[in-house]
Amino acid sequence: MQIAIVLFDRFTALDAVGPYEILSRLPGSETVFVAERTGPVRNDTGTLALTADRTLAEVPSPGIVVVPGGPGQSAQMENGDLLDWLRAADATSAWTASVCTGSLLLAAAGLLRGRRATSHWLALDALGRLGAEPTGERVVFDGKYVTAAGVSSGIDMGLTLLGRVAGDERAQAVQLATEYDPQPPYDAGSPHKAPAHLVEKLRARSRFILT
Repeated sequence: MQIAIVLFDRFTALDAVGPYEILSRLPGSETVFVAERTGPVRNDTGTLALTADRTLAEVPSPGIVVVPGGPGQSAQMENGDLLDWLRAADATSAWTASVCTGSLLLAAAGLLRGRRATSHWLALDALGRLGAEPTGERVVFDGKYVTAAGVSSGIDMGLTLLGRVAGDERAQAVQLATEYDPQPPYDAGSPHKAPAHLVEKLRARSRFILT
């Protein structure tokens, strides 16, 4: 099973690294970071780079595709090379997955039309405008398509997908090995729980607000 995690300029690091830490532990799998060009790809703050060891063209038929999100997603929405690769890879993949606003790229490629899907809470309306049926759930399965909500939910997506592929016991073992036992100090991880003024502050700064 070859797992391809897509990189592009200004991706969000945890969107890619969270699923990587989980899915790379799938027995018999190979995990590769892919981009249009090989070499370092900078995250959304510019302070961290992951290395793309293969180009998109060098990985035509991965078993699992994972598309992260991040501010750089906006600039990729009309990137024909990336969207064409997503369509071609999806034609043979066993699973096509995204984290955060990576689902907008899947939708832009036409892969989520009429399908239930999720994204960062600030991007759900944009996801709907691209033909998907948005839901605020943390991880959504619709056929072979697996979408995760914002950033940290990529870890949940990875574990859930690992359970589907390798069985619950393997997923539980990976959860234990990574000591994934969330006990957040604040209960402000969703717009339904966070203080209203913080929700509005983030909403006002969002690039998804229509003008």
